[in-house]
Amino acid sequence: MSRPLPALSPAELARYSRHLMLDQIGMAGQQRLAGGRVLIIGAGGLGSPVALYLAAGGVGTIGIADFDRVEEHNLQRQLLHDSDAVGQPKVASALRRLRLVNPHVHAVGHEAAVTAGNAAELVAQYDVVVDGSDTFATRYLVNDAAVLAKKPLVHGSIFRFEGQVAVFDPARGGPCYRCLFPEPPPAGSVPNCGEAGVLGALCGVIGSLQALEAMKLIAGFGEPLVGRLLAYDALNQTFRTLRVNRDPDCAVCGRNPTITALDPARYAEGCQPAGETGDAAAPAGDFPLEVDVGEAQRLWQSGGALILDVREPYETSICQIAGSELIPMRQIPARLAELPRNRHLLVLCHVGTRSWHVSEYLRAQGFTAVSNIAGGISAWSDRIDPTLPRY
Repeated sequence: MSRPLPALSPAELARYSRHLMLDQIGMAGQQRLAGGRVLIIGAGGLGSPVALYLAAGGVGTIGIADFDRVEEHNLQRQLLHDSDAVGQPKVASALRRLRLVNPHVHAVGHEAAVTAGNAAELVAQYDVVVDGSDTFATRYLVNDAAVLAKKPLVHGSIFRFEGQVAVFDPARGGPCYRCLFPEPPPAGSVPNCGEAGVLGALCGVIGSLQALEAMKLIAGFGEPLVGRLLAYDALNQTFRTLRVNRDPDCAVCGRNPTITALDPARYAEGCQPAGETGDAAAPAGDFPLEVDVGEAQRLWQSGGALILDVREPYETSICQIAGSELIPMRQIPARLAELPRNRHLLVLCHVGTRSWHVSEYLRAQGFTAVSNIAGGISAWSDRIDPTLPRY
């Protein structure tokens, strides 16, 4: 940062006194924090502890980028939000909470999805980017935007009982996310937290570590996790540190990069809801590959269609559509013989992702009368039967 360091008011000096006592931070470090600008991608499980600790610690400008709204199931881990915020935009809820945490910091809301069209402009406004996203498309987009802007990226990810933290900073000699994972996994091959579950307190551990790394980068103390990946196992309460080397052939930070701009086509997969990716939603014969919940209900009630629910048993124990056929996605290949070929199969999951891939798989196995239910049982609860519990 080359901006002048801001002066701290008497109230700020009192608030940050425990930082000022630390030789590694002191007055100059706290002033650097006050002058720092951090962009947080996502106001969810990771973004919540990141934002709270950055605000409490006196980071002067905190940007929150999120397009989602608060739902009841978020409250198990997303501590920026409370029960009164259910139904509100996450950005609005986050800004309200951060102003209560520390009136001396400036919280900025960016209530929109991070896309190839706006990522460069967003990242350019900040000194450090903290990634709390939960999709691979967004992770790769944010990584590439940070590399091109020469901004350090604090990465965090969680899955069930495990988490990872790293700092990617090629401008200062470190690797980037693509050096570790050159390409995203095939769509649908890795379940997200909404499909696999996640321990709420795990988000606090990983998000707090991300906040700490961001503060180290801004204030200039300690040794950031550049070139290192910190892996955490909550079940066994263990940490491991893995060395991550820079890849000289990396597509974005290597010697001859092939990614020199944010091309929307590169990040399209996984960024759009199922059925909004051009040819994929085109009708196949008399049976479209995807239908909305209203059309699914009409087809089902006509008696000629069968709802095939491919969620896991713990999910169907929360809510299910009476009369639907329950076969978890992982069991589909072994149970093809149980599926009727003379009925229209309407495939259902939580939000429409797994069911989309099952629909494509079944068509590849010769089942032509197959349609994905867009939005899954979540959309069914919204539009058809509000008595179904949300999760």
